[in-house]
Amino acid sequence: MSGALIHFIMPDFRSYYSPTKSDTTTLILNAEESHHLVVVNRAEAGDPVIAFNGKGTEWICTLIKSDKKAAHLNVISVTTASALPFSITLAQALPKGTHMDDIVRKATELGVTCIIPINTERTQVKLESDRSERKIEKWQNASLEAAKQCGNPWLPEITGLQEIKSVVESAQKYDLCLIASLEKSSVSLKLVLSLFEKKSGRSPKTVLWLIGPEGDFTPEELAYAKQHGFESVTLGPLVLRCETAAISAISILGYELQNRS
Repeated sequence: MSGALIHFIMPDFRSYYSPTKSDTTTLILNAEESHHLVVVNRAEAGDPVIAFNGKGTEWICTLIKSDKKAAHLNVISVTTASALPFSITLAQALPKGTHMDDIVRKATELGVTCIIPINTERTQVKLESDRSERKIEKWQNASLEAAKQCGNPWLPEITGLQEIKSVVESAQKYDLCLIASLEKSSVSLKLVLSLFEKKSGRSPKTVLWLIGPEGDFTPEELAYAKQHGFESVTLGPLVLRCETAAISAISILGYELQNRS
């Protein structure tokens, strides 16, 4: 009995649902989500399912029609998850290969609010507009997969490719802007946050992390970022791969902000 109750409260099946109306007792998943639920995950009628819209709303449901093109869910209850008390935006220099897919997945698991792929002087991947759209769609799918796996009811916004200069010049939108750097003068994140709190009397609510490409930022890019108020932060004494740097940066920032909220 208790095992069944736990299974109902924490179902294995999660599906993305974009509502067409605000009040409904039956949800009909689109063809892609239906196929994933019924064919890939092999959900059957009677199984508990959580549907979520990526904006904090979750529908606790039971699968009542296991149609692989239009699965029907009976809504039992609706909940709205509270957002984190802080917002992290990751501005990531576009890496080679499939590393960006991995970064997007891990960033979603760690609760990042927004992901901005950026082009820098040393970025080796160049995307044309049509290819960029396909990449963004691929990253959005990777983010959705991660959200299903980890139970995150919030999907991060993933923007189009931006130039580093425009991202740097948007610094005023954030409480705190950080750039990961190998400079000897770079300081620890803990020190930067302590100085911010001492000056403002509170913890930052919106933070932008700027992570470089293979080969790091150029000295000119780093100087330009610092001119616009970015704090140069060290991630330790070792040279990290860009995907490792991104996840390390998000993890330690989220940990520090969570303990300050």
